[in-house]
Amino acid sequence: MSINHLSPRRFRSLILWGGFLIAGFSNWGPNSSAQENTLPDKTAKTPADPVEKGFLWENQPPKDCPFEQSEHFAGVYFTGRHHDRNYGDTWYPSWAADGNLYSPWTDGTTEGAGSFSIGVGATTGNAVLVGDDPQRLTVKNTAPPQKASPKPYEGRYPCGSLVYNGVWYYGTYCLGPGPEVKHEGFTYNWPVMGPMPGFRASTDFGKTWTPSPLSPDKPLFPEPAKYLGTLKMGAPHFVDFGKNMEHSPDGKAYLVGMGAEENDPQPRYANLSWGSADQLYLARVTPSVENINDLKKYEFFAGHGEKGSPIWTGDFSKIKPLLDWNNNMGVATVTYDAPLKKYLMCVTDGWPTCAKMSSYILEADAVTGPWRLVIYMKDFGEQAYFLNIPSKFISADGRTMWLCYSANFAPDWNGVALKFNPPGGCYGLCLHEMRLLAPGEKAPESAIGNH
Repeated sequence: MSINHLSPRRFRSLILWGGFLIAGFSNWGPNSSAQENTLPDKTAKTPADPVEKGFLWENQPPKDCPFEQSEHFAGVYFTGRHHDRNYGDTWYPSWAADGNLYSPWTDGTTEGAGSFSIGVGATTGNAVLVGDDPQRLTVKNTAPPQKASPKPYEGRYPCGSLVYNGVWYYGTYCLGPGPEVKHEGFTYNWPVMGPMPGFRASTDFGKTWTPSPLSPDKPLFPEPAKYLGTLKMGAPHFVDFGKNMEHSPDGKAYLVGMGAEENDPQPRYANLSWGSADQLYLARVTPSVENINDLKKYEFFAGHGEKGSPIWTGDFSKIKPLLDWNNNMGVATVTYDAPLKKYLMCVTDGWPTCAKMSSYILEADAVTGPWRLVIYMKDFGEQAYFLNIPSKFISADGRTMWLCYSANFAPDWNGVALKFNPPGGCYGLCLHEMRLLAPGEKAPESAIGNH
């Protein structure tokens, strides 16, 4: 999320010229394939990382946490196995029918390609992750990063990404008023969430793209009411229902967005930013090229009925929060854990946008809740963001999985010094193995205690 990570010292292959990112795409031709447009496998595939000592992460929920503690999980144990690459950030892998993971990325270099999501020339990258071992993945760019203007906003970043029945739906969202904004002596990063200008689509696994027919001025959802105003379906992310969405309960794709209300009872600067929010909202749609950018094809969660069943409406004005924890919510992703028949939600409270960040994991039997707390990880990362759990790497018993995230994009802003915790993290693509302990299950004796 930071332009600091695009300095010549850190990314020598990039050239910033006139506010645009110029990357070396001379080998990308109109008839070239994704295989031809990647670095050799000796650079794209790396040996497995050494194993660190495993550890338990301490559960430290704030006193005002509204979620009951889960009775199904007794803790989170990080095994010490991890794999980290100094790529761009913003990784949200989607498990396609061909067995590969497809993901957006931006703000950095990934296997020789550069992407930068600011200004009229903003771009967002697209990559495929090949392999079944998270520590030995081959990462390839499927095509050059795609350009799409954020105007009248200043940033346009990746959000919901889904590959279903051979079609890759790639969403973006806008940010403003700038990447570094000073307010009352503090420097904030992208303090205002902007609209969602729909999805671009690819029918050849990301080699070629059809741009979204929508724009920041004409977004998918009818919000915000005014420039830099509040919204509800900010930066929406698809629920991960497994390979080719095989575990969707009704064949629909579900999206979780972050938002806030106009008359906020606890206002603060940067309240609804790229990483902070008050509520989460839920939408669903039957995915197709014809439907994905048509508001009339969407339904929105509108609360629960008298008997507790979820209410769905096609009227966006009737949307209601799925979850509400004022001043404690942010970017959220959901994965269906098929072996356990549980939904797992990762939420990061990213306020004040560029300091230490805390993340928490929730669980539920249905995507509409009720949601219960698995763990609250104070200062995870210590600045980890965009957490998600790729369903492809969930174990047969449903309890061991790999947490995907990026970390420490702003290691020295506002005089805040950051370290990587868990060890081995990085700005880029982080994959760390963890286990959700069952009641009565103990961590291995070699565990080094709480972090």
